[in-house]
Amino acid sequence: MTELTWGKHYAMVRPDHFRVDYRINPFMDLADQPDPLLARDQWDHLVAAIEDNGGAVEVLEQRDDAPDMVYAMNLGLAMVRPDGGPSMVMSHMRHAERRMETGSAQPFFADLGYATSYVGREGVGAHFEAGDAFAWGDALVVGYGPRSDELALKHLATDLDVRVRGFRITHPGMYHLDLAFCPLDERRAIVCPAAFDEASAAALLELVPEPLILSETDALETFAANSIVLGKTILMPACPDSTRAQLEEWGFEILLLELGEFHKGGGSIRCLTNPLDVTIGRDLPVVVGGEVVIP
Repeated sequence: MTELTWGKHYAMVRPDHFRVDYRINPFMDLADQPDPLLARDQWDHLVAAIEDNGGAVEVLEQRDDAPDMVYAMNLGLAMVRPDGGPSMVMSHMRHAERRMETGSAQPFFADLGYATSYVGREGVGAHFEAGDAFAWGDALVVGYGPRSDELALKHLATDLDVRVRGFRITHPGMYHLDLAFCPLDERRAIVCPAAFDEASAAALLELVPEPLILSETDALETFAANSIVLGKTILMPACPDSTRAQLEEWGFEILLLELGEFHKGGGSIRCLTNPLDVTIGRDLPVVVGGEVVIP
């Protein structure tokens, strides 16, 4: 098993002002508010689990007017290129309720040494949310449809000089790629085909040499794809029996963490963690000018 080359260094937002103020996904219900003390306890346990398994966490303060900012994955896409310094493409949120988050996130990432850029800002230009993008092999795997625009793929390819493989998301409950796709190592990934149109589902399953298929029900009820991997340890909010059997056969150790308060806002472990050490194809040639591949 060849481990992922990234996923040991994360940005997270402490849930000091986490609540459900609006409904922008099917999981949110204004009548079902998270318990602030329990949410903070669950968040603290996640940070401890990352650090106990060899990871590091940078903490960004949460704005009091941005209740969803705790879902740090969607603040921006970090990437460390072999031929240059670290870059961060800031997200351009689909919903206006979240757009103020980048006002605090951009200087935070800049202070960490990331050169920041945008594909759109303040409702103008292409929408891009970083929960739709993962490094996989020689490319970025990017979902588009509910939150990110197809046009954003061209911006990412050009701005980062990378190959971008786009997959159309059609399921309203899996509005970000990180609810339906989780890289495990360089050959394996959790995939929920029900999240995509027929052509994209087939192309993604063909791209991953050894996919672990997650059913629509398991994806929506357990958030199992919304997990992170540190070496051979997978931090998961839940793990269906068939998924556990396959992961253990592959040599992974599963660490279950309770994140139920954050599920009320539509996210879990991956949504709460933004990897800062993402790399693409260290031993592969640079794609000058970028390239977009869509099935």
